[in-house]
Amino acid sequence: MVSVLAGGVMFSCTKSDASAVRGIDTANLNTEVSPKQDFYDYACGGWMAANPLTAEYSRYGTFDALGENNRKQLKSIVDGLDRENEAPGSNARKVADLYAQGLDSVRLNNEGMAPIQADLNRIAAAQRGDFAEIMATVPGVKAFFNTSVMADMKNSAMNAMYWEQGGLGLGDRDYYVNTDERSQEVMTAYRRYLTTLGTLIGYDQARAEAFADNVIKLETTLAAKQMDRVALRDMKAQYNVRSAAELVKNNPGLDLAGYFKNLGIKGDVDTLIVCQPEYYTLVANTLAKGDEQQIRDYLTAGYVSSAANYLSDDFVNADFELSKVLSGVEEQQPRWKRSLAVSNGYMGEALGQLYVEKFFPESSKEKMLTLVGNLQTALGQHIDKLEWMSDTTKARAHEKLAAFTVKIGYPDKWRDYSGLNIDPEASYWNNVQAAILFDQAYNNDDFGKPVDHSRWYMSPQTVNAYYDPSSNEICFPAGILQPPFFDPEADDAINYGAIGVVIGHEMTHGFDDQGRGYDKDGNMIDWWTEADADAFNALADKLVAQFDSIEVLPGLKANGRLTLGENIADQGGLRVAHTAYHNSLGESEGETLGGFTPDQRFYLGYANVWAGNIRDAAIRQRTLTDPHSLGRWRVNATLRNLEPFFQAFEITEGDAMYRPEAERVVIW
Repeated sequence: MVSVLAGGVMFSCTKSDASAVRGIDTANLNTEVSPKQDFYDYACGGWMAANPLTAEYSRYGTFDALGENNRKQLKSIVDGLDRENEAPGSNARKVADLYAQGLDSVRLNNEGMAPIQADLNRIAAAQRGDFAEIMATVPGVKAFFNTSVMADMKNSAMNAMYWEQGGLGLGDRDYYVNTDERSQEVMTAYRRYLTTLGTLIGYDQARAEAFADNVIKLETTLAAKQMDRVALRDMKAQYNVRSAAELVKNNPGLDLAGYFKNLGIKGDVDTLIVCQPEYYTLVANTLAKGDEQQIRDYLTAGYVSSAANYLSDDFVNADFELSKVLSGVEEQQPRWKRSLAVSNGYMGEALGQLYVEKFFPESSKEKMLTLVGNLQTALGQHIDKLEWMSDTTKARAHEKLAAFTVKIGYPDKWRDYSGLNIDPEASYWNNVQAAILFDQAYNNDDFGKPVDHSRWYMSPQTVNAYYDPSSNEICFPAGILQPPFFDPEADDAINYGAIGVVIGHEMTHGFDDQGRGYDKDGNMIDWWTEADADAFNALADKLVAQFDSIEVLPGLKANGRLTLGENIADQGGLRVAHTAYHNSLGESEGETLGGFTPDQRFYLGYANVWAGNIRDAAIRQRTLTDPHSLGRWRVNATLRNLEPFFQAFEITEGDAMYRPEAERVVIW
C-alpha cells in the first residue's frame, strides 16, 4: 500500500559559473527536435545520446545515474569499515561481514549447493501435513501465499494480519494465463531455468524436466485464480475480514493456527484480512488434495530460486539467464554491487545511519520543510478552485491535507539490529536466511499492537519517495535530496520542477484513485459525496483512455488503468509545484536565464527527471507489471493536458504536442 515515485535529474553545476549553477544544462537537450513536436526528445535527447545503454542495464536514466552515485557513496562507507577491528555484534561488523561474504567467490564456488542441502532434504521428505510448517519455518520458501502485519485499513491505529496471493516464480499471473508470443517466450525461458535448477541440485535430465513440468503446471493453476494487477488496485475488494475458525472449518486444508504458531506469532490470530478469498479456497484445497510430489517440487523450486543468488556461480548464472529474457539486460552487475545490495537491503537503516552522517546536510532538511509547506499551500489552493467538487468534500479534503505527516531525510528513531546474528563461519545463504527470519520477526511482532508511526518504509539512502495512505504520510529519504534532484544552489524553477514535483506527486497520491478512499487518519472510509465521486471517476476514466491509446511498442499499448494512480499523481505534482513556484515569485515574473524563461526551466527540469534509455524487453515487462508509466509518457502524455506548458513553449493547434482543450483532462 505504499505508493512511490522514482526519478532523478542530472545537471552540470560548477561554483565558478553562476549560469551553470542556476540554469539548465543545455547538453541535456536535443535542439534538432522542436519542443512543439516531441518535448521528451527535445528536453532529454542530449542526455540520452551521451548515456547509451551498457550491457549491465535494461534501463538507464537519470534516476539510475543518481542511484549509481549512491552506490559509490555506500561503497565508500563499507570499504572504510575496519572489519577486523569493528566490535563483534556491532552494526558496522555485521554490514562488513555480510558484504565480505558476497565478495568471496572462491568460498561460494567451493561450497556449491552445500548451504541448501539440509533444507532440500527436509522438503524432499515432507508429507502433506508438513507443507504448511515448511512454508512457515524454512526461510526462502516462497509458496502459495504471503502473510504480513500492517495497519488495519479500517482501523489504522492498530495492526492486523493480512493474507494475500503469492507463490508464482515469474511474479506476475499474466505470464501464465496469456497465450501471446511474449508470454510463451517467457514461459519457455522459465521452463529452461527450472530444468537447469533441477540438474544443479542433482537430478538427471528426465527428472529435471519432470520437475519443471510439475512446477509450471501447479503455478499455472494458481495463476488462474489470482487477481491481475489492475484488480489489485481495488483495495475495497481486498478488505475481507474473516474468522480464522471459519476459514479452517470451510477450508480444512490449511491449518492456520499451526502455520501462525510456526511463524512465531505471539498470541492467537483469531481474525485476519483475506485479500483474495477465492484464491484462499484454491490454496487450501491444493494443500489438502493436490499431488504431493508436485507440491514438493513446487516448494523446492521456490526455495532454490530464493537461494540462487547467494550460492555458487552456476546458480547465479542460471538466475541471470532468466533475467535476460525478462528484462533484456545483457550483463550481470559486478559482484561488489550485488553484494552491497544485500547488506543495504537487510541492514538498510544501519547503513543509513552512517550515510546521513557523511552525506546529508541538515540544511537540506530545513529547506525541504519549507518546500513541503509551500506545496501544501498550493494544493489547498487547487482544491479551492475545483469546479467539479462540492464544498462539503472540499472541506474534508482540506482536513486530510492539513493532517499529512511529513518525514524528511532519516528516521528520528533508528532500528535495533542487535537481534540479528551474522556469523562469518556460516555460509552466505545461511546468513541471508538469518536476516530473512529477523525481518519476519520484526514484522510479525507488531501483530495486535498499535501502529508505530515513527517507522520508515524506506531506508534513508534510498533514491525514492513514498506516500502511505494508512498513515497519511509523505516521506522523502535523504538519498533523493541531493544534487541533481535537489540542489540548494540551483535555480528555483529547476528545484520546483524536479523535487517540487516529487513533493506534489506524493501529496497527490493522497487524492488519487486509491488514496482518496482513505480519510485524514488513514482509515478506508468514503468521505466523498456520491456526485463528487462520480465526477472524479469520469475524469479518471478519461485519463485512462488517454494512456490506453499510447502505443509503447508496435502492437503494444500502455495500460492506463494500471498506471492511473501514478498518472494522476504526475499531473497533480506538476500543477501544484507550478503554482507553488509562482507563489514563491510573489509579484515578480522571474528572470530569463540562459535563454529560458522561468516556466520553460520548470518544465525542462521536470522532463530531465525522466531522461533515459530502455530496451524493448524492459518496455514489455514494465508495461505488464509497473504501475508507473514509461518515462517518455510521464513527460509527453502528462504535459499535453497542461495549458501553462503550451504557453511556455508557444504550442498551438497543429503542433504534435498540442491537445485540444475539450480533450484535456485536469483532475487536481
